[in-house]
Amino acid sequence: MILGMSSFFLVLVIIGLLYILSSIKILAEYERGVIFRLGHLLPQSKGPGVIFVFAPIDRIVRVSLRQEALEVPPQDIITRDNVTLKVNAVIFLRVIDPNKAVVEVSNYVYQTSQFAQTTLRSVLGEQELDELLAHREKINLRLQSILDQHTAPWGVKVVNVEVKQVDMPESMLRAMAKQAEAEREKRSKIIHAEGEFSAAQRLVDAAHLLASEPVSVQLRYLQTLTEIGVEKNTTVVFPVPVDFFAGLQKLLAKGESPAAK
Repeated sequence: MILGMSSFFLVLVIIGLLYILSSIKILAEYERGVIFRLGHLLPQSKGPGVIFVFAPIDRIVRVSLRQEALEVPPQDIITRDNVTLKVNAVIFLRVIDPNKAVVEVSNYVYQTSQFAQTTLRSVLGEQELDELLAHREKINLRLQSILDQHTAPWGVKVVNVEVKQVDMPESMLRAMAKQAEAEREKRSKIIHAEGEFSAAQRLVDAAHLLASEPVSVQLRYLQTLTEIGVEKNTTVVFPVPVDFFAGLQKLLAKGESPAAK
């Protein structure tokens, strides 16, 4: 009888030790344990380190506090200027309140993904194509602000949102290439016209300078003859003022008038 009682107590001790060992849970630095005791949520989450969970009275739900990257699948977007696009994005989020992340929402990752898809379509649908391509940082901040307002009651913080890729149809790519080519041609013509204007302005300044000193014209002519002689050229250019031809034409006109009479 005494042997039977001692064996019984030994079995109870072994069962108790096994129960205590099974109640020991080790949580990593990035983990927190949300404890439900008899179905009621404990005010504070447990961890990190060693904690005790006395089943079946207690139930633990492990929650990771590490930042997660959530990719939003490509969405069909129609911009404000009626351009059809396919746009995808990536969301960076983390849990800041484990209790709310477990109690307030069934699956915070899935629901954040669904909110992100609808928000991406609505926000980008209000933008024109040029705004979407040129002001992507501002759009990212707006998406992040809207999503953070939705996820804040769940204890989830949306750290950042990035529009990852914008796929445009081939016709739009060709149109944009033509637009860029036309823009570059316009700039080249403007630069060429500005060069012509600057050259003309310099010629006017040179003409004024030569007019102020008539001898400088003769010196310039002699310098030109010297340059022609260096090149061993037999052609000699002799500049004749336009006034000379005008005076000669007047003399001819006077000579023809008496002959006509």
